Amino acid sequence: NSRINISCLLPASWHFSISPVGCPRVLNTTLRQVLVIGVLAAAVSLLYYSVVVIRNKYGRAYRDKRFHRYLARVTDTEATDTNNPNLNYGIVVDCGSSGSRIFVYCWPRHNGNPHDLLDIKQMRDKERKPVVMKIKPGISEFASSPEKVSDYISPLLSFAAEHVPRAKHKETPLYILCTAGMRILPESQQKAILEDLLTDIPVHFDFLFSDSHAEVISGKQEGVYAWIGINFVLGRFEHTDDEDEAVVEVHVPGSENKESIFRKRTVGILDMGGVSTQIAYEVPKTVSFASSQQEEVAKNLLAEFNLGCDAHQTEHVYRVYVATFLGFGGNAARQRYEESLFASATFRNRLLGKQIGVTSDSPYLDPCLPLDAQDEIKQNGQKMYLRGTGDFNLCREIIQPFMNKTNETQTSLNGVYQPAVHFQNSEFYGFSEFYYCTEDVLRMGGDYDAAKFIKAAKDYCATKWSILRERFDRGLYASHADLHRLKYQCFKSAWMYEVFHNGFSFPVSYSNLKTALQVYDKEVQWTLGAILYRTRFLPLRDIQQENFRGSHSHWRSFSFVYNHYLFFVCFLIVLLSILLYLLRLRRIHRRMLRSASSPSLWMEEGLPPQKIPGAL
Repeated sequence: NSRINISCLLPASWHFSISPVGCPRVLNTTLRQVLVIGVLAAAVSLLYYSVVVIRNKYGRAYRDKRFHRYLARVTDTEATDTNNPNLNYGIVVDCGSSGSRIFVYCWPRHNGNPHDLLDIKQMRDKERKPVVMKIKPGISEFASSPEKVSDYISPLLSFAAEHVPRAKHKETPLYILCTAGMRILPESQQKAILEDLLTDIPVHFDFLFSDSHAEVISGKQEGVYAWIGINFVLGRFEHTDDEDEAVVEVHVPGSENKESIFRKRTVGILDMGGVSTQIAYEVPKTVSFASSQQEEVAKNLLAEFNLGCDAHQTEHVYRVYVATFLGFGGNAARQRYEESLFASATFRNRLLGKQIGVTSDSPYLDPCLPLDAQDEIKQNGQKMYLRGTGDFNLCREIIQPFMNKTNETQTSLNGVYQPAVHFQNSEFYGFSEFYYCTEDVLRMGGDYDAAKFIKAAKDYCATKWSILRERFDRGLYASHADLHRLKYQCFKSAWMYEVFHNGFSFPVSYSNLKTALQVYDKEVQWTLGAILYRTRFLPLRDIQQENFRGSHSHWRSFSFVYNHYLFFVCFLIVLLSILLYLLRLRRIHRRMLRSASSPSLWMEEGLPPQKIPGAL
């Protein structure tokens, strides 16, 4: 009975023999080791394959997603494909004090993920220009004749109707939102204007237009919409596990008993116009108040809202502080400053019997004008002559009282409540005058550095007006900078600096302010935030449709990871079944060998055959 023994360079317990009778006969201890090692090797190989494939798939997908955000800067400028049946449209009319503007937005079908927001973009015509139109005067001019308002706004709606596909009109929401000009009107006049719009527009246009789609919004709402628009364009509402992204710990409003969550850090906005200054930023932590009066004031300054389509989901719940300060814009501040100069000079002249500022030969010395620059101001029919001394530090010192700060904690301009800003983990964008002050003349817009800004501002103020004029004539300043900017740049630089560091209490070392005119090369309007907020529940329709697609769609919605794990488990079950079957065959084969070999052994020794007990 010949056998081939194999044990070449293997441990003693690993050798086996091949019998010509049939299947391989493996030693008892060896079989278990071979089975265990085989299963482990298969499991490790399959697991390694799964991890590599998953990493490549999702790593590439995430890189594509990040790339898509920057690619959007280019694709946003392409003409909107009005033949695409999956595109939805929305219209917002901004009824301001000086005129009304209409904006048309569009977005593709929602992807069905309740964690994602709609991908809203501004519609562009065939020439790739934004679908925007403006008319004058402001809607508040029709306060005494509200019956003419619908005729006034009709050209805007006709313009939008020409661009939105006719088949989409009935499902296109229209929002008419009125701001500053309408706020100052009596409530009765506001109501008359809105009623005319709600009555006449549905007769002539098929847009989705209900009673809640026309209203006068508050300054707080406008600030919130602006904050939403900026953060949406910057991608700060997307949730990601990228370690390079700055995150912030958030106490979700209304869930004090739950644990904190970590999500992308949003940006705050600072906007200084000609008349007012506005600040808006997220307050991630639960706030405390120094007094009950302060708590009452804070209720009007803090807005809590959910941008998600599911009211029960908290990942898109935000708490935002918004405050608007009338009289703190660049031009209004200069006017207040000049009124103060005039009153001060008049008082001193009467007290000392002098005529400072009365004639151009003895002008009032103004530290907030460039060196030797001349200016005139008029008050109550009287004229006052000024000549600049270009003293930036003295200018700052004079205008500090205009901040109207108080000694109460957590307050800013005019003593208004302001929740604490986490300066080490925050980011702000400064628009309008924040950008003009840093870029138009000083040419240092972008990342703000207080030390460099002060040095540049000091040098500018101390430069003779004749030299500044020469530089202006040579085109060394921004193309839209004019002589008005040159003359009041010194004052506005000092005003911006004081508002930011003294009024809003940002430390001089703060380095996360970016001054900008546009975001991703386009001006972001508050109307983008308005339509994003007001259409937040629309994805529910697409999500519900996804849920009714049937079992096949349900299985396709499983992630790539779960499918591979399921395949891995099934593979192990099949492998173990095969190995158990082979074990069973081996045991049967061994029984057959014992049954065949025992009688012949007894016969060779001349003994009667013994009864062989059955296998246990």
